[in-house]
Amino acid sequence: MTTGVFRYLDPATVEPGSKPWSKVDTDAANSYARTERRRSVSDLRPFLSGDAPAAPGFATDIDVAGFAVHHAPARERLFVDDAAVRNGYYAEVEALLRAKLPGIHKVVIFDHTIRKHDPAAPRQPVQGVHVDQTPGAAAARVRRHVQPAAEAEDLLRGRFQLINVWRPIGHAASDFPLAVVDWRTTDPADLVAVDLLYPAARTADPANPADDDDRGKEQLPDPASAASTAGYEIRGETYSVAPSPRHKLYYVKDMAPDEAMFIKCFDSWSQGQPAGRDGVAALTPHTAFIDPGTSSDAKPRESIEVRCLVFYE
Repeated sequence: MTTGVFRYLDPATVEPGSKPWSKVDTDAANSYARTERRRSVSDLRPFLSGDAPAAPGFATDIDVAGFAVHHAPARERLFVDDAAVRNGYYAEVEALLRAKLPGIHKVVIFDHTIRKHDPAAPRQPVQGVHVDQTPGAAAARVRRHVQPAAEAEDLLRGRFQLINVWRPIGHAASDFPLAVVDWRTTDPADLVAVDLLYPAARTADPANPADDDDRGKEQLPDPASAASTAGYEIRGETYSVAPSPRHKLYYVKDMAPDEAMFIKCFDSWSQGQPAGRDGVAALTPHTAFIDPGTSSDAKPRESIEVRCLVFYE
């Protein structure tokens, strides 16, 4: 068990009748302010290592609390070659999903982000409780990344999930570890839909205007224009999360590169959806946080998250 200060959306700073926004390339500019809460964070390490009498079922079942942690060594270790990530590691992620989640028909991996706790890195650990996709954004992802369009519509009629597969790179993620909120302790009222802005000038390949794949094109934002939306466009929708005393948070202390966490962002069969089942977790709010128990000489955190559309038979 540890504690941390968690940054939530402050509902009082969202203008009535307006939709808040945030930027994909900086956590320092949003249309809303954040409010901080100190919370306890339970460590799943004793259960995963076998040091505790019995592991709680939610630690490895993504449908219970919305997340799962697996021992899953990867052949890819460096994550410095974009082609190796897309052509090799993506296949490893798909194989892992199929091994842990029965009944998968199809997996479409559409994105990944490498984060480093380094001022020079274009993607830093995110200190803000959030969910990567809203239901509308998840459906839009299916229509955007599955072709032909008729197949996308057919897949949307069945069960599909959007899962973020998160893994530390190189060394344990002791610095800025990842905390997740047990879905069962959330309420729909906690979730605030936020437009996600991307730098418009950097997302398209000038040689191929139809290419809107921005992987590997990340750049540090200009601090002088951080508060402006000029040059940005809406290309996604996420949930920011308002504070609640009900939230129960978990993390894996010193989570290692040989471990992977499944973070559910959406499930068409989850409780509350038109075809939903009672008790099936819908999503997992998550955030980086500062663990006061982390050694001052811990290596800066590096991690990769791979976003996957998962379709079932």
